[in-house]
Amino acid sequence: MFGASLDREPVEGLRRIALRIRRGGETIPAIVWLPPGGPGFPERTGPRAIVLVGHGAGGHKAAPLVEGVAAALARQGCAALSIDLPYHGDRTPPDELGLSARERRDRLGLHAWRERNARAVPLAVADWQAALDAAEELDEIRRAPVGYFGLSLGARYGIPLVAAEPRITAAVLGLWGYAAATDPPSVAEAAGRITVPLLFLIQWDDELYPREGGLALFDLLASRRKTLRASTGRHMEIPPAAIVDSIRFLRDELSSGE
Repeated sequence: MFGASLDREPVEGLRRIALRIRRGGETIPAIVWLPPGGPGFPERTGPRAIVLVGHGAGGHKAAPLVEGVAAALARQGCAALSIDLPYHGDRTPPDELGLSARERRDRLGLHAWRERNARAVPLAVADWQAALDAAEELDEIRRAPVGYFGLSLGARYGIPLVAAEPRITAAVLGLWGYAAATDPPSVAEAAGRITVPLLFLIQWDDELYPREGGLALFDLLASRRKTLRASTGRHMEIPPAAIVDSIRFLRDELSSGE
């Protein structure tokens, strides 16, 4: 089903298994992040909980936030899985290679940039599910509890994924919002099908997704156990404490399901 280069050497405190997953005519580059073991890391044999970590717009499977979250999860004894989402990382269109995220967005225009990402939602959901299938073939994962972490574009794709994928039992989402006047009804419908324990992050001064949309989206999420964490600052100014809280939330929720 997939080809894996078993690079198990520690990388900044992590082991990495690089996967290239073939799904139809698509190849999905992915990384499984694992604790290296040894002093300072929880001892564990057999499958461990895994968190799917989605990158933001213009990011990729090994972006700094992704690797930082993966490292923090590893210190808690969890695994992490990241992929290059459509039009990102190794899947960047050839005419956009070498451009920064801002340059790519400016070339397309913000509306077209968001429209392209929106059209890719079904593809992204299927990519994540195929990547999780592949990760579960590894001895370190198997049928372990599954969580999701995704902010901004990671939330745009994470909401329909969490709604559709029964293996996901806890999620951290945020830095994205909903506006009934401009967003498709499918967003509200997917949010209404999410019932897992949830932590939702908002930047109070977010210039890309104003707080009103984030609050509206939080209200639509059907989870009975959901927590809103709001921080002052703009879209890219999320404080480290919010990430620490997210890791703790996922660790606690996934360990309770083991």
